[in-house]
Amino acid sequence: MENTTAITVETTVNAPVEKVWEFWNNPDHITKWSFASPDWHTPYSENDLKVGGKFKSTMAAKDGSISFDFGGTYTTVDTNKKIEYSLEDGRNVSVIFEPLSEQTRVIETFDPESTNPVEMQRGGWQAILNNFKKYTEEG
Repeated sequence: MENTTAITVETTVNAPVEKVWEFWNNPDHITKWSFASPDWHTPYSENDLKVGGKFKSTMAAKDGSISFDFGGTYTTVDTNKKIEYSLEDGRNVSVIFEPLSEQTRVIETFDPESTNPVEMQRGGWQAILNNFKKYTEEG
């Protein structure tokens, strides 16, 4: 039986919500943080941030051995507050941006896929979120 319990990862970024939102959604920034480990990168990203808009990022091993596109369609866009989207495989993702004075909590909840163990998926998404935090705080 498939595990259909949603997985949640979160971090608190030492930056105001407007900056966090910009760094999360701007393709120029996405290419600099959207990968889980140093041997991966995101050479391409596009983002049409509106309900019904599509996004796509290409994630690739730096050695060129493998790459894949991560993309979907937005179902909710509430500026500086919330994004929801459906991935191309039908899974749903929700991202909440919660302002805490000069910090922002980012809470990401996603439907797991059935190929990899839940802990591996949680670890991968958390690693990307940790990269986002580091990049945004340094930017």
